[in-house]
Amino acid sequence: MEIKDAANVLSALALEGRLAIFRLLVRAGPKGVKAGDIAGAIAANASTLSANLNVLSHAGLIEGRRDGRAIYYSARYDRMRELMAFMLEDCCNGAPEICSPLLDIAAATPCCAAAPADLESVTP
Repeated sequence: MEIKDAANVLSALALEGRLAIFRLLVRAGPKGVKAGDIAGAIAANASTLSANLNVLSHAGLIEGRRDGRAIYYSARYDRMRELMAFMLEDCCNGAPEICSPLLDIAAATPCCAAAPADLESVTP
């Protein structure tokens, strides 16, 4: 990930409502959440939700799929991993104690404790 791309992704997450949507979709897993259910969960009106979903989608953080009349949105875990890898890419600079707490947090998180090969199967 290049710095301009990372800035675009971080910008998309820099609004409380969009960050709440993204976190909701990350928790939901690859099956995703219907747009109407997202609106209800974060108490957003239709136009605000639509604008926020559009920004997240353009940043590559989420994707939508139609199922009949409903649109399900899901997080793009590959994109999330790219951003996290970018953020940690230059971490430590010879001092692993700087980043090791982050690795401990990831290891203690049930969804992240899986082996890296297992995480690839999470990508929608």
